[in-house]
Amino acid sequence: MATDPVCKMQVDEAKAAATATYQGKTYYFCAFACKQTFEKNPEKYATSKS
Repeated sequence: MATDPVCKMQVDEAKAAATATYQGKTYYFCAFACKQTFEKNPEKYATSKS
């Protein structure tokens, strides 16, 4: 399980609604809206934690 960096919801990587890669790391999202929020300001959400 991964944590959606925007809403902090637990996401099954195999069933994620969306993914994005930032600085070589893949992020998993519960909804496309969370991916859009992440892509507007990835530095705010991208951390060393997943």
